[in-house]
Amino acid sequence: MTRWAIVADLNRCVGCQTCTAACKHANNTAPDVQWRKVLDFETGEFPDVRRAFVPVGCMHCEEPSCMDVCPSTATFKREDGIVGINYDICLGCAYCAVSCPYQARFRVDEPAAAFGKNLRMRHETKREDPARLSVAQKCTLCVDRIDEGLAAGLTPGVDMAATPACVASCISGALAMGDLDDPESNVSRLLREKRHFRMHEELGNGPGFHYLYDGDIANHEPIEPAPMEAEPVGLAAVSPKLQKNWDWRAAANFTFGGTGTGLFAAAMVAGLFAPVVWLAVFFGLAFTGAGLFCVWLEIGRPWRFLNVFRNPRTSWMSREAIAAIPFFGLGGLSWLLGAPALGWLAAACGLFFLYCQARILRAAKGIPAWRQPGIVPLIVATGLTEGVGLWTVAATLWGAVAGVAPAPLTAAALALAVLIGLRALAWRNYRAALGNTGAPTPVFAILDSPRAALFALPQAGLAALALLAPVVPAGLGAPLLALAGLGAALSGWLFKYTLITKAAYNQGYALERMPARGAGLSAPGIKPGWAKA
Repeated sequence: MTRWAIVADLNRCVGCQTCTAACKHANNTAPDVQWRKVLDFETGEFPDVRRAFVPVGCMHCEEPSCMDVCPSTATFKREDGIVGINYDICLGCAYCAVSCPYQARFRVDEPAAAFGKNLRMRHETKREDPARLSVAQKCTLCVDRIDEGLAAGLTPGVDMAATPACVASCISGALAMGDLDDPESNVSRLLREKRHFRMHEELGNGPGFHYLYDGDIANHEPIEPAPMEAEPVGLAAVSPKLQKNWDWRAAANFTFGGTGTGLFAAAMVAGLFAPVVWLAVFFGLAFTGAGLFCVWLEIGRPWRFLNVFRNPRTSWMSREAIAAIPFFGLGGLSWLLGAPALGWLAAACGLFFLYCQARILRAAKGIPAWRQPGIVPLIVATGLTEGVGLWTVAATLWGAVAGVAPAPLTAAALALAVLIGLRALAWRNYRAALGNTGAPTPVFAILDSPRAALFALPQAGLAALALLAPVVPAGLGAPLLALAGLGAALSGWLFKYTLITKAAYNQGYALERMPARGAGLSAPGIKPGWAKA
């Protein structure tokens, strides 16, 4: 077998950016899109200052999280370890981008030029690739050079014509490329002889990009990695950034999808005690449909939406789409025919849809605030709470218009109060786990601000308001419960909007060790912009 990999010697890299320029020339990437770039780390204070130049890009992982989440199977891994993208079937949903811990994925929606649309240079027009617009793109490891070189009898990593442009152009010999499965290859020898690490290895992706940071293993005692330094000064360029791939439209899918399926399920459960509130059933379907429409507006190639069903084996986005079919089909029939039995089947599909939404976030390894296991019960509890909350509103309106009494007020109030409590507990557990594992520093400030809307005191107030509804004078109970339900729904919406669009900072970059310089040894590594709280 063959397993192509790149080794970067941090002691040799001089930060000249020649590899970046060579990559742009070879692949004609758009302005601000760098498949290969070199980071500049600097730590310490004069005179004890340390600096490192770190090449980064797609790591061509052994277990690529981008491939697992891709709903269209556009992302694939070859037998030789190269991770590629089929531009012809990619949706442009950017799920791979938020699932990549290395910020190696890009989506360009319109043709771009270095000096603006009206000043496009001739080579930019000539080399433009429309297939790469509005879909995911990333480093291909110059697979065309590798394949053509192998066909010509050349050896990638040895013969420069068959070697990725970044490696072939490196002026300091800092980059090496070769076959990890060949024990005599250049990269295998380097990894045997020198100390090395892989970035964010704790996440389990198995990156195929290795960093050398010290002298020969035989000449020095092994040094255990020191704890990462949090928030070193002057490292904003390499610290975690707020992701821009999923905006309010994606947030609307999670918001309305959770609310809609929760509302539908609440209507069916309440129908065991009184006539079904068909108004709630209709709005449950409408909310969920509105969420899916919003996310359809966001994907880069919306008319390829049927490709979302291609990867139910590993993608929770595919599973969400599949669950939506029986939910809308059975749910719509139950509403049209007034058939509760069909509604129960639809409700089960809707709850699975809600669970899939929670797992979509859980699988996004590139966003620390999403990948916490506690996000699953939190999103599920939030959707159910919103659903029951809006059911109280719909039931109150239904009763006023149709003159039909909804389910007993006491039972509805108790259910809402319990769900608010469960949501608060799920929030508390999620927040504690996030603090223990660490996250980008801004995430804590955002989630602990009023905009998160799940603080204990307001939630306790909503629960108390719900429990008060059955004991107030007749005629006031239902409106009071509806008010508590509306507050529960609005607070959940605000939380999910904040989680998706404000707290979604990416992984950033980190070094397990700062490289040695001259005859010195390596120093403790850095993890900029991270904290535990």
